[in-house]
Amino acid sequence: MTIEARLKDLGIDLPKPAAAVANYVPFVRAGNLVHISGQLSNDASGGIKGTVGDDVDLETAVAGARLCGINLVAQIKAACDGDLERVVRIVKLGGFVQAAGDFIEIPKVINGCSDLMVDVFGDAGRHARSAVGVYRLPLGFAVEVDAVVEVR
Repeated sequence: MTIEARLKDLGIDLPKPAAAVANYVPFVRAGNLVHISGQLSNDASGGIKGTVGDDVDLETAVAGARLCGINLVAQIKAACDGDLERVVRIVKLGGFVQAAGDFIEIPKVINGCSDLMVDVFGDAGRHARSAVGVYRLPLGFAVEVDAVVEVR
């Protein structure tokens, strides 16, 4: 099954890749590695903003991490000139959660993105990862995830 077919089966329509909101580029290719800049828990409806463990619950935060994953796949597709079959492996995800002081379920939140990568790319979606709780994220979004991807 192609990656595009998997996306269709998952009911995912990739958005237009987000433009940079500051002085950086959405992705950089270095040899066979593509470094994707952090993608926020954003979608056409405005996304998921707030502080996890305060005004955002765990389930909503996991959905936010999944949105980050969808946005990452859109950027990966752009980096691959529209051909997701060029993805060899998702190498690493870096996950950030805007978390309340006593919220400790950071890894569970980032699983929303990790699970999506495996659903979309199969075994090639299994990756190394970091998951970090932070005080604030850009524009008040609840979750941000960046990625390193091996491509052909």
